[in-house]
Amino acid sequence: MGILKGKIAIVTGASRSQGIGSAICLMLAEAGADIFFTHWKYYDENEGNGSESDFPNQLCERIKKLGVRCEHMEADLSELETPNAILNCCEENLGTPNILVNNAAYDKLVDFQNLNAKILDDHYMVNNRGTILLSTEFAKRFEKAFPQKSGGRIIYLVSKGPDPNNLAYIASKGMLTAITEPLSVGLAPIGITVNSVDPGPTDSGWMDKATKESLSRLFPTGNVGTPDDAARLIKFLASDESTWITGQVIKSEGGFVGR
Repeated sequence: MGILKGKIAIVTGASRSQGIGSAICLMLAEAGADIFFTHWKYYDENEGNGSESDFPNQLCERIKKLGVRCEHMEADLSELETPNAILNCCEENLGTPNILVNNAAYDKLVDFQNLNAKILDDHYMVNNRGTILLSTEFAKRFEKAFPQKSGGRIIYLVSKGPDPNNLAYIASKGMLTAITEPLSVGLAPIGITVNSVDPGPTDSGWMDKATKESLSRLFPTGNVGTPDDAARLIKFLASDESTWITGQVIKSEGGFVGR
Protein backbone atom coordinates (compact mmCIF):
# COMPACT_ATOMS: atom_id res chain seq x y z
CA MET A 1 0.00 0.00 0.00
CA GLY A 2 2.75 2.47 0.84
CA ILE A 3 5.86 3.32 2.80
CA LEU A 4 3.93 3.57 6.09
CA LYS A 5 1.89 0.37 5.80
CA GLY A 6 1.45 -1.21 9.23
CA LYS A 7 2.25 1.99 11.12
CA ILE A 8 -0.04 3.84 13.50
CA ALA A 9 0.26 7.62 13.61
CA ILE A 10 -1.09 10.17 16.08
CA VAL A 11 -1.54 13.65 14.62
CA THR A 12 -2.62 16.40 17.01
CA GLY A 13 -4.53 19.47 15.93
CA ALA A 14 -6.41 18.34 12.81
CA SER A 15 -9.61 20.34 12.92
CA ARG A 16 -9.95 22.35 9.69
CA SER A 17 -9.99 21.44 6.01
CA GLN A 18 -7.22 23.92 5.15
CA GLY A 19 -5.08 23.08 8.18
CA ILE A 20 -1.64 21.54 8.19
CA GLY A 21 -2.90 18.81 10.54
CA SER A 22 -5.53 17.63 8.08
CA ALA A 23 -3.00 17.57 5.24
CA ILE A 24 -0.63 15.49 7.38
CA CYS A 25 -3.39 13.00 8.24
CA LEU A 26 -4.32 12.51 4.61
CA MET A 27 -0.76 12.19 3.37
CA LEU A 28 0.22 9.67 6.04
CA ALA A 29 -2.96 7.70 5.33
CA GLU A 30 -2.22 7.67 1.60
CA ALA A 31 1.16 6.17 2.52
CA GLY A 32 -0.59 3.37 4.43
CA ALA A 33 -0.60 4.49 8.07
CA ASP A 34 -3.59 4.09 10.36
CA ILE A 35 -4.49 7.52 11.75
CA PHE A 36 -5.54 8.77 15.15
CA PHE A 37 -6.07 12.52 15.20
CA THR A 38 -7.14 15.08 17.78
CA HIS A 39 -8.98 18.38 17.57
CA TRP A 40 -10.29 21.01 19.99
CA LYS A 41 -13.44 22.77 18.80
CA TYR A 42 -13.59 25.25 21.67
CA TYR A 43 -10.27 26.80 20.71
CA ASP A 44 -11.16 26.95 17.02
CA GLU A 45 -14.44 28.70 17.76
CA ASN A 46 -13.20 31.15 20.36
CA GLU A 47 -9.54 31.90 19.65
CA GLY A 48 -8.47 30.08 16.50
CA ASN A 49 -9.36 30.46 12.85
CA GLY A 50 -12.94 29.24 13.25
CA SER A 51 -14.44 25.77 13.36
CA GLU A 52 -16.04 23.79 10.57
CA SER A 53 -19.20 21.92 11.50
CA ASP A 54 -18.66 18.15 11.72
CA PHE A 55 -15.29 18.40 9.96
CA PRO A 56 -13.50 15.82 12.17
CA ASN A 57 -16.08 13.17 11.22
CA GLN A 58 -15.78 14.14 7.56
CA LEU A 59 -11.99 13.89 7.72
CA CYS A 60 -12.22 10.51 9.43
CA GLU A 61 -14.46 9.13 6.70
CA ARG A 62 -12.20 10.52 4.00
CA ILE A 63 -9.20 8.83 5.62
CA LYS A 64 -11.01 5.49 5.89
CA LYS A 65 -11.79 5.62 2.18
CA LEU A 66 -8.04 5.47 1.60
CA GLY A 67 -8.09 1.92 2.98
CA VAL A 68 -6.73 2.51 6.48
CA ARG A 69 -8.23 2.68 9.95
CA CYS A 70 -8.99 6.01 11.59
CA GLU A 71 -10.21 7.28 14.94
CA HIS A 72 -10.29 10.74 16.51
CA MET A 73 -11.11 12.61 19.71
CA GLU A 74 -11.51 16.06 21.25
CA ALA A 75 -8.35 16.86 23.20
CA ASP A 76 -7.45 19.95 25.21
CA LEU A 77 -3.68 19.73 25.71
CA SER A 78 -3.83 22.33 28.46
CA GLU A 79 -5.36 19.66 30.73
CA LEU A 80 -2.85 17.51 32.61
CA GLU A 81 -4.68 14.23 31.91
CA THR A 82 -4.90 14.78 28.15
CA PRO A 83 -1.60 13.15 27.04
CA ASN A 84 -2.51 9.86 28.70
CA ALA A 85 -6.10 10.12 27.48
CA ILE A 86 -4.93 10.49 23.86
CA LEU A 87 -2.61 7.50 24.08
CA ASN A 88 -5.18 5.36 25.91
CA CYS A 89 -7.82 6.06 23.27
CA CYS A 90 -5.39 5.33 20.43
CA GLU A 91 -4.26 2.06 21.99
CA GLU A 92 -7.83 0.92 22.69
CA ASN A 93 -8.99 1.58 19.14
CA LEU A 94 -5.95 1.09 16.90
CA GLY A 95 -2.98 -0.13 18.94
CA THR A 96 0.25 1.39 20.23
CA PRO A 97 1.39 4.18 17.90
CA ASN A 98 4.77 4.28 16.15
CA ILE A 99 4.51 7.88 14.99
CA LEU A 100 3.62 11.08 16.85
CA VAL A 101 3.20 14.35 14.96
CA ASN A 102 2.83 17.28 17.35
CA ASN A 103 0.92 19.79 15.29
CA ALA A 104 -1.64 21.20 17.79
CA ALA A 105 -0.80 24.66 19.06
CA TYR A 106 -2.17 27.62 20.96
CA ASP A 107 -1.56 30.99 19.31
CA LYS A 108 -2.63 34.47 20.40
CA LEU A 109 -1.09 37.56 18.83
CA VAL A 110 0.55 39.72 21.49
CA ASP A 111 3.25 42.41 21.59
CA PHE A 112 5.43 43.52 24.50
CA GLN A 113 2.86 46.09 25.62
CA ASN A 114 0.16 43.45 26.13
CA LEU A 115 2.12 40.35 27.11
CA ASN A 116 1.20 39.06 30.56
CA ALA A 117 1.52 35.95 32.71
CA LYS A 118 -1.80 34.44 31.64
CA ILE A 119 -0.98 34.70 27.94
CA LEU A 120 2.41 33.10 28.53
CA ASP A 121 0.84 30.33 30.62
CA ASP A 122 -1.84 29.66 27.99
CA HIS A 123 0.87 29.11 25.37
CA TYR A 124 3.09 27.10 27.68
CA MET A 125 0.37 24.66 28.79
CA VAL A 126 -0.47 23.59 25.23
CA ASN A 127 2.64 24.22 23.15
CA ASN A 128 5.12 23.01 25.75
CA ARG A 129 3.78 21.15 28.78
CA GLY A 130 1.04 19.18 27.03
CA THR A 131 3.08 18.55 23.89
CA ILE A 132 6.25 17.47 25.68
CA LEU A 133 4.41 15.22 28.15
CA LEU A 134 2.57 13.60 25.25
CA SER A 135 5.95 12.94 23.63
CA THR A 136 7.55 11.40 26.71
CA GLU A 137 4.53 9.23 27.47
CA PHE A 138 4.49 8.13 23.82
CA ALA A 139 8.15 7.13 24.20
CA LYS A 140 7.54 5.13 27.39
CA ARG A 141 4.75 3.14 25.77
CA PHE A 142 6.72 2.65 22.55
CA GLU A 143 9.65 1.21 24.52
CA LYS A 144 7.40 -1.44 26.06
CA ALA A 145 5.50 -2.31 22.90
CA PHE A 146 8.41 -2.40 20.43
CA PRO A 147 11.38 -4.27 21.95
CA GLN A 148 13.04 -4.37 18.52
CA LYS A 149 13.92 -0.70 19.18
CA SER A 150 13.28 0.74 15.75
CA GLY A 151 10.72 2.67 13.74
CA GLY A 152 9.60 5.25 16.29
CA ARG A 153 9.08 8.84 15.18
CA ILE A 154 8.36 12.09 17.03
CA ILE A 155 7.93 15.19 14.88
CA TYR A 156 7.30 18.74 16.08
CA LEU A 157 5.93 21.66 14.09
CA VAL A 158 7.92 24.74 15.12
CA SER A 159 8.21 28.40 14.26
CA LYS A 160 10.56 31.35 14.60
CA GLY A 161 11.00 34.83 13.19
CA PRO A 162 11.11 38.53 14.03
CA ASP A 163 7.37 39.17 14.38
CA PRO A 164 7.06 41.53 17.40
CA ASN A 165 3.31 40.91 17.58
CA ASN A 166 3.59 37.16 18.16
CA LEU A 167 5.95 37.00 21.11
CA ALA A 168 4.37 34.23 23.20
CA TYR A 169 3.81 31.81 20.31
CA ILE A 170 7.32 32.19 18.92
CA ALA A 171 8.84 31.87 22.39
CA SER A 172 6.92 28.68 23.15
CA LYS A 173 7.79 27.14 19.79
CA GLY A 174 11.40 27.95 20.56
CA MET A 175 11.22 25.56 23.51
CA LEU A 176 10.29 22.72 21.15
CA THR A 177 13.23 23.64 18.94
CA ALA A 178 15.48 23.53 22.01
CA ILE A 179 14.29 20.12 23.22
CA THR A 180 14.58 18.43 19.81
CA GLU A 181 18.27 17.56 20.02
CA PRO A 182 18.54 16.41 23.66
CA LEU A 183 15.33 14.39 23.42
CA SER A 184 16.61 12.73 20.25
CA VAL A 185 19.73 11.62 22.12
CA GLY A 186 17.68 10.25 24.99
CA LEU A 187 15.29 8.30 22.75
CA ALA A 188 17.77 6.98 20.18
CA PRO A 189 18.56 3.85 22.27
CA ILE A 190 14.90 2.79 22.18
CA GLY A 191 14.52 3.37 18.44
CA ILE A 192 12.77 6.74 18.24
CA THR A 193 13.97 9.63 16.11
CA VAL A 194 13.01 13.19 17.03
CA ASN A 195 12.91 16.01 14.50
CA SER A 196 11.25 19.39 14.09
CA VAL A 197 9.84 20.99 10.97
CA ASP A 198 9.57 24.74 10.44
CA PRO A 199 7.18 25.18 7.50
CA GLY A 200 7.42 28.97 7.36
CA PRO A 201 4.36 31.05 6.47
CA THR A 202 1.70 28.61 5.30
CA ASP A 203 -1.70 29.37 3.80
CA SER A 204 -3.68 27.25 6.21
CA GLY A 205 -6.77 29.42 6.36
CA TRP A 206 -5.55 32.39 8.37
CA MET A 207 -4.31 34.56 5.50
CA ASP A 208 -6.51 37.20 3.94
CA LYS A 209 -5.86 38.32 0.37
CA ALA A 210 -3.64 41.26 1.34
CA THR A 211 -1.51 39.12 3.69
CA LYS A 212 -1.07 36.41 1.09
CA GLU A 213 -0.06 38.91 -1.60
CA SER A 214 2.41 40.62 0.74
CA LEU A 215 4.02 37.37 1.86
CA SER A 216 4.18 35.89 -1.63
CA ARG A 217 6.73 38.57 -2.58
CA LEU A 218 9.08 37.10 0.03
CA PHE A 219 9.19 33.67 -1.63
CA PRO A 220 11.46 33.11 -4.66
CA THR A 221 8.66 31.18 -6.37
CA GLY A 222 6.14 33.95 -5.77
CA ASN A 223 3.88 31.51 -3.87
CA VAL A 224 3.33 31.05 -0.15
CA GLY A 225 3.58 27.61 1.41
CA THR A 226 0.66 25.19 1.43
CA PRO A 227 -0.27 22.55 4.03
CA ASP A 228 0.75 19.83 1.56
CA ASP A 229 4.27 21.29 1.40
CA ALA A 230 4.69 20.65 5.12
CA ALA A 231 2.95 17.28 4.97
CA ARG A 232 5.28 15.90 2.29
CA LEU A 233 8.34 16.41 4.48
CA ILE A 234 6.58 14.97 7.52
CA LYS A 235 5.63 11.86 5.53
CA PHE A 236 9.31 11.37 4.72
CA LEU A 237 10.40 11.89 8.33
CA ALA A 238 7.76 9.39 9.47
CA SER A 239 9.05 6.71 7.09
CA ASP A 240 11.90 4.25 7.34
CA GLU A 241 13.72 6.32 4.72
CA SER A 242 14.56 8.86 7.45
CA THR A 243 16.10 6.44 9.96
CA TRP A 244 19.47 8.25 10.00
CA ILE A 245 17.94 11.70 10.52
CA THR A 246 17.37 12.73 14.13
CA GLY A 247 17.83 15.77 16.35
CA GLN A 248 17.29 18.12 13.42
CA VAL A 249 15.27 21.30 13.00
CA ILE A 250 14.47 21.40 9.28
CA LYS A 251 13.43 24.60 7.58
CA SER A 252 11.00 23.64 4.83
CA GLU A 253 9.87 27.08 3.78
CA GLY A 254 10.47 27.40 0.05
CA GLY A 255 13.38 29.82 0.34
CA PHE A 256 11.35 32.35 2.35
CA VAL A 257 13.45 35.51 2.80
CA GLY A 258 11.24 37.40 5.25
CA ARG A 259 13.20 36.40 8.33
